[in-house]
Amino acid sequence: MTVAYPFTAIVGQDDMKLALSIAAVDPSIGGVLVFGERGTGKSTTIRALAQLLPKIEAVKDCPYNCNPEAPKQALCSRCQSAGALKARKIAIPVVDLPLGATEDRVLGALDIEKAIHNGEKAFQPGLLAAANRGFLYIDEVNLLEDHIVDALLDVAASGVNVVEREGLSVRHPARFVLVGSGNPEEGELRPQLLDRFGLSLDVRTPRDIPTRVEIIKLRDAFDHDPEGFSKRFARKEGALRRKIDAARDIVEGIDVPSEVLEKAAELCLQLGTDGLRGELTLIRSARALAALEGKDAATLQHLRYVALFVLRHRLRRDPMDESSADARVERAIESALA
Repeated sequence: MTVAYPFTAIVGQDDMKLALSIAAVDPSIGGVLVFGERGTGKSTTIRALAQLLPKIEAVKDCPYNCNPEAPKQALCSRCQSAGALKARKIAIPVVDLPLGATEDRVLGALDIEKAIHNGEKAFQPGLLAAANRGFLYIDEVNLLEDHIVDALLDVAASGVNVVEREGLSVRHPARFVLVGSGNPEEGELRPQLLDRFGLSLDVRTPRDIPTRVEIIKLRDAFDHDPEGFSKRFARKEGALRRKIDAARDIVEGIDVPSEVLEKAAELCLQLGTDGLRGELTLIRSARALAALEGKDAATLQHLRYVALFVLRHRLRRDPMDESSADARVERAIESALA
């Protein structure tokens, strides 16, 4: 079994770690988009999240990781028709969607082996089935083929994957947190997919020598002895895992005062974001951050902290303003939250 680099051993990328933790606390936020140069730890950080997250209960032998506590209509057809559902603990799925994946591999298709050998029409679940109730990770997301993007958008909007081909008609739950990474120099992301990410951030290589030296030392130590290195961070990993687990339990009960709601709306109005997704994501992110801190209410400080993550990728291009998206958001934050 491959040992992943510990999440708590990652140095110099605190914003990326926080954004991923927020998305892990409240999956309804809509996922995380991480853009940056090569070699900035994007993939390492995202993969480290997999072993950090607390386990979840799923129906035993269900290929879609159905939640045994979910309403019947939210289950796959197999679990709906079953009697008493047996549960087991599983790691939260983190599924890679490779760039070259076909639509059949992503959505699922006819199981050719069973069709040839048994003459049976059976469904072969795809990557979206494996990612249900977990994370779907796409490296180089800006290079994804358009037909795969279209399929992802449909499923992300409904939370259900519908496959109708070769005489098959299958519906199954497919709710996942979308995590994408890429290099902006290699192409832009389609606006429709960009809008599906709740949080967005740019990561850069640390510019100070002490941080770079520490990263090199830690990575070298991990490469020499992955298991021994992981044991050094086991206590920190466990503490953060418990923190995220506790936050997931309390996040729905976190109070959001009217002042915070009004300031979220004011921010989005100032920046001219489309629709109400910006406000909803701002509130959910502030609430998740408050839950991570063990607070019972979201504050303006929480809103200020998450605003750049939430709004930087939602701005319309303004030909009269040559400022960067970050600068425009920061000006609005200072104006609305002064």
